[in-house]
Amino acid sequence: MKTFDAVIAGGGLIGCAIALELSRTGLRVALFEAREPGREASWASAGILSPAPESSAMIAMVPLGQASMALYPDFIALVEENSGLPTGYRPKGTLQGLFSRHAKQELNTIIALHHGLGLKAEAISAAEARQLEPAISEEVEAAALRPDEASVDNRLLSAALLEAAKRGNAQISAASPVQSIWRENAHCRGVKLANGERISARHTIIAAGCFSSQISGAEEFAPVRPAKGQMLSLRCEAAKIERVLWSERIYLVPRNDGRILAGATVEHVGFDKTVTASGIHANLDAAIELVPSLAAARVEETWAGLRPDTPDHLPIIGPTDVEGLLIATGHFRSGVLLTPVTAKLIADYVAGMTPTLDCDRFSPMRFRSVASEAKATTPHL
Repeated sequence: MKTFDAVIAGGGLIGCAIALELSRTGLRVALFEAREPGREASWASAGILSPAPESSAMIAMVPLGQASMALYPDFIALVEENSGLPTGYRPKGTLQGLFSRHAKQELNTIIALHHGLGLKAEAISAAEARQLEPAISEEVEAAALRPDEASVDNRLLSAALLEAAKRGNAQISAASPVQSIWRENAHCRGVKLANGERISARHTIIAAGCFSSQISGAEEFAPVRPAKGQMLSLRCEAAKIERVLWSERIYLVPRNDGRILAGATVEHVGFDKTVTASGIHANLDAAIELVPSLAAARVEETWAGLRPDTPDHLPIIGPTDVEGLLIATGHFRSGVLLTPVTAKLIADYVAGMTPTLDCDRFSPMRFRSVASEAKATTPHL
């Protein structure tokens, strides 16, 4: 039987970052991925690094996002140095364009919210926005500039993280799905693979994205479901943008090689990754509204990915009441942003340290409590 200090189920950005972080402390680490590492949500993302909340439900996540943003420069340097590969990191800020005739009032609300949350944001006029990004539409009435935000090429980052983890002596196994946790009473002894093999480990980390709930024994702590997002890649010499651009309908993310990514829809349709005409039409229509010159763009690629969503749309990070079992999933639309801080938090828990960041809100035990309460109040027939 193979024995490790830590075993990780899931080979996306989160799983690979945890593998790298734990291997750097001298632990013997094994990672098992059901498919090809880095080819699910991590591959399909846009790579935006913004702690700004997209909805009121995500305000609780802002401090976590801020902490991860602070880690990102050193994280990128570590990954690139240890892998010898680029990550496409672009710390150039983001710009949100507003089209409404009430744009100035909306802008005041946005800026006040950001400042109240401790986020840096600047209100700028439409003219100032077009000085920074000449390609944006003349119909934009005002804009919010968030200069400290960034983006990264998530596909490059995935490849670099995987290589860095391998060079750090983490054992990576592709096409090796974890079927269940290996549990004995209140203790997790490791995992059971789909081929029947048992892997022994003192610490077991479930980081399999939206597939985490399909691992038997983990579902009560990780009730995640897939949230489909459709995206496309454009190339257009007439449309040059430097920053990530937002509107209410779309985000546009420039890459170092000249591509512009546009997305993304949010659809709860199970594990279906079909690219649809309606999804691509919605993305193209909104992209052209924000940057009109993209009407002449060449569509280079279309794809869909499955984000891991949770009932409260917040991530699940931390230990369970099963000794040795930790969860790191449910990052929804913020998986790339939260990769460094998630790896650090899990490493702290594994080391028996109390994290300096208050993470009670993200504990996997919040779902266990809800399930127990529901069971207790269900009448017996």
